[in-house]
Amino acid sequence: MTEPQNPEHSTQRLPTVQPVERGDVLELDQSASGASYEPVPAKGRGEGGGGRFWSARRVPAGILALVVLGGAGLLLYDVAAVRAGHPAMQWRRTLADELARRPVNDVWVLTGAAVAAAIGLWLILLALTPGLRDLLPMRRDRPDVRAALDRTAAAMVLRDRAVEVSGVQSVRVRMRRSKAKVRAVSHFRELDDVRADLDTALSTGIAELGLSRPPGLSVHVRRPAKKG
Repeated sequence: MTEPQNPEHSTQRLPTVQPVERGDVLELDQSASGASYEPVPAKGRGEGGGGRFWSARRVPAGILALVVLGGAGLLLYDVAAVRAGHPAMQWRRTLADELARRPVNDVWVLTGAAVAAAIGLWLILLALTPGLRDLLPMRRDRPDVRAALDRTAAAMVLRDRAVEVSGVQSVRVRMRRSKAKVRAVSHFRELDDVRADLDTALSTGIAELGLSRPPGLSVHVRRPAKKG
């Protein structure tokens, strides 16, 4: 009699993926090949994706605080001087006279109102948006630790991965929050083969960056420009 095999020690053949011939090659005067791919699925996601980092907005807040402080201080001084029996400052008398004489539909009144509204909307936008777009949040494997990767550093990592592919002469990587755009120049090998190798290498590189929201990948390969 043969002993039954222990399922914990049994082996199972994994499915194999056969390469698929792509017919959507982009034909240009320099024989280019390009394709776009969906974001790489995140592996080993922690206890939740890290959200974007919020900017402190120190410069806008400091400028606004200085403007409000200066205007309020000047107005308070003028009001106190008037209460003490001194005449009001010339700028306040001129402003009061102009506002009393000019109609509401005056060009300068409308221009001032538009500028004030634009500044107000800009400040509201700064208050409601996180900012720091150059930082890509990474996965949070520990709830008390947050990390981010600079977009320039991420682009350099992907560029180093791309130049290791055989046939690649030069690479330009443009890293965004939602997509990484790769433009490569290949001086030998078939363009589709180079693009397929770039797809594999860069997909692995994006997965190893550890981002909470891995960007999509757009790869474009072309021949060098003809001289002369």
